Parts: sequence; C-alpha cells; structure tokens
Amino acid sequence: MENTIRKIESLGAGSETLARLIPLLQEEVFPKGHILIREGKVERSLFFLEKGVARAYLTNEDRDVTFWFGVEGDVLLSLKSYFSNEPGYESIELLEKSVVYKIPYSSLIELYQRDVRMANWGRRFAESELIKADERFINQQFKPAADRYEEFVRDFPDLIRRIQLGHIASYLGVSQVTLSRIRAGKR
Repeated sequence: MENTIRKIESLGAGSETLARLIPLLQEEVFPKGHILIREGKVERSLFFLEKGVARAYLTNEDRDVTFWFGVEGDVLLSLKSYFSNEPGYESIELLEKSVVYKIPYSSLIELYQRDVRMANWGRRFAESELIKADERFINQQFKPAADRYEEFVRDFPDLIRRIQLGHIASYLGVSQVTLSRIRAGKR
C-alpha cells in the first residue's frame, strides 16, 4: 500500500485523513489486459494504482488512441464518469498484472460531508487531476512529437521497456515508423 499512501499524502493528507481513508480502500488484483474502466459506462469508484502500468484510450474509427499512461501511485478514473455520474469517454486498460486500491465515490462524499479536512483533500485531488488533464491537452496540441517523446523518456524512463511501442506511438500521435525514426534520431 506504500505507493497509494504516498499519493494520498502528496495531496496534503495528514494522519487523520489517512486513518479515515485507509479502511475504505479495497485491494483488487487484475491480470494484464484487464479493462478496469470501460468507455460508455459509468464508474463510480476511483482506483489507486499500487503496482502495474495502465493506459487510458479512446476508440476512434476502429483504432485505439492512447492519451495517458498511469504508473505506480497514480489515480485511475474517468473524470466525466466520476464527477458527473455520466458514461465516460475513455477506457483504462491495465498493461501488466496490477494491484489497485478501490474506493467508492459514495464513501468519499460521505467523508467530505463529515470532515472539512477530507473535503479539502478532495478539492486538492480534483485540482491535481484537472491540472494534469490540462497539461496533457496543451502538450498534445502544441508540442512536436519528438519533444513529447523526449519528455516521455525523461519523465518515465522505465516505461519504454514496459509498454508496447504501438501504445507509445499512439500516445505521441504518430505511426510506429515515425516513432522509430524519432528514436533513431535520439541515439
């Protein structure tokens, strides 16, 4: 539970907040390839990725378009589904055998209503997720693929060995051939 606790603490959780959250977390183990969150479905839980790697993607014209990777310590959720109780746009696939800690939205709301510290933690969590979504959007729209690849390698150096190159190419918005050229130019 080390990665999950580190994530919760990184959002300003003190010992009291941790003491209230930890008992609500349900450990679940899933195999590689498991679809944790399905596009078009409502998912009213969020998941802390304790062990493994995940990707978020959309299906567009019979092909998957990857727009996010999650690693140990990250939170897995569909923002639209989680916050508005509507079907989400994306699917989240586990790319390795994974351990997640699940917490139902209803449990968090109950905590938020009873404790202002919990409500503030929830606000910081939401702010953090929105900032990350905003950064992904800006990067995808305004940075060349070679720059995005360089950032990807810098920010996630071990993922190159853990993720299929096809998923990385999709994330960068290029073909695998173009990704090979980018990688050859960086050596």
